[in-house]
Amino acid sequence: MSRIGKKPIPVVKGVTVTVSPANEITVKGPKGSLSQSLDRDIKVVVADDVINIERPTDQIRHRALHGLYRALVANMMKGVTDGFKRELELVGVGYRATITGQLVDLSLGYSHNIIMELPKEIKGTAVAEKGQNPRIILESSDKQLLGQVAAKIRGLRKPEPYKGKGVRFSDEIVRRKAGKSASK
Repeated sequence: MSRIGKKPIPVVKGVTVTVSPANEITVKGPKGSLSQSLDRDIKVVVADDVINIERPTDQIRHRALHGLYRALVANMMKGVTDGFKRELELVGVGYRATITGQLVDLSLGYSHNIIMELPKEIKGTAVAEKGQNPRIILESSDKQLLGQVAAKIRGLRKPEPYKGKGVRFSDEIVRRKAGKSASK
């Protein structure tokens, strides 16, 4: 049995969980509402402020979905109560970011600025402190969407291994390479 899949998910006070007959789970909390459609074979049981995910058989497909859906529902529960946060750091001379409303304006060393629109579920702030690299802080209740948008911003200028310039996650470690060595 899946160790992750059989772990019960506690329902926090102030959060309502509903499961539709079409096997779609909706979690509503103080930070918003999230919904996820589940495979028809997987059952969700909500009882006594605990959510349990159950599978019908021990097939490989059912075992894989068991742990997956348990993790997704647990992330939904954490997202509507606490929310998720992702921080990106812009390393490079002249790299800047400004956020006005849902528009992110990035200056990443190209001949033009890159303007990108954030989804309405994500709240972004740009921080530029003297003596430190500019940072972009993204917050959302949806972990999947937040990770996807953060990866898209990072993909605009990935950190390169020689000088370390580029957009990186704040907790990311960039492995540096030695440059050319002149020989005589």
